[in-house]
Amino acid sequence: MGMTVKLEGGTGYYAASGRQDAPGMVVIQEWWGLQDQIKSVCEQYAAAGFDAIVPDLYAGVVVPYHDEEAAGREMDALDFLSATDLQVKAAADFLARPGRKIGLTGFCLGGIVSILGAIRLDVFAASSCYYGLPSPEQGKPADINIPIQGHFALGDTWCTPAMVDAFEAGLAAADKQFELYRYDCDHGFFNPDIKEYDAASAALSWERDLAFWAKHLK
Repeated sequence: MGMTVKLEGGTGYYAASGRQDAPGMVVIQEWWGLQDQIKSVCEQYAAAGFDAIVPDLYAGVVVPYHDEEAAGREMDALDFLSATDLQVKAAADFLARPGRKIGLTGFCLGGIVSILGAIRLDVFAASSCYYGLPSPEQGKPADINIPIQGHFALGDTWCTPAMVDAFEAGLAAADKQFELYRYDCDHGFFNPDIKEYDAASAALSWERDLAFWAKHLK
């Protein structure tokens, strides 16, 4: 089980692997806030051999799954660039130690932040993004500085296939190191607590995710 910890400017949920040589993992929430499900993802990473932390970007606000209107308000009120520069950096600083590599991953809202962190912060060795992309005004594919993996849904009406295609074209044009995967399901497919969950896609993306980290963090 994990625990709540203090970070510079806020708090986070931390799960330790119990390994002295564990790489670090910063996990970023969906638009629902620091739900139990995202805490469980942190614990999944700990069980897989990572010391993992989720910074609380909503400062204690957790939105019920049925209330998409409230989730939208909270997400729209978030300063993504500031959250990346301050709260995500604070989570990475919590994990930092000499010789340790740290990864960054995020879902939905957190997918946007996982790309922004790959652009704006120099503390991560690689980043994995689930069904969320920043606007061109927030950050461009050409500005990404580390290897990227992406997991996207063909049925997504928020992070649409057209957005993913444009993102992939930008990565390729800039000769970035990337892996992008598309799944025949809907936005949110990794979250077992919502109706869009797709077990097969979640399992396959997790397998690819761990292989990516094995390549870049260990």
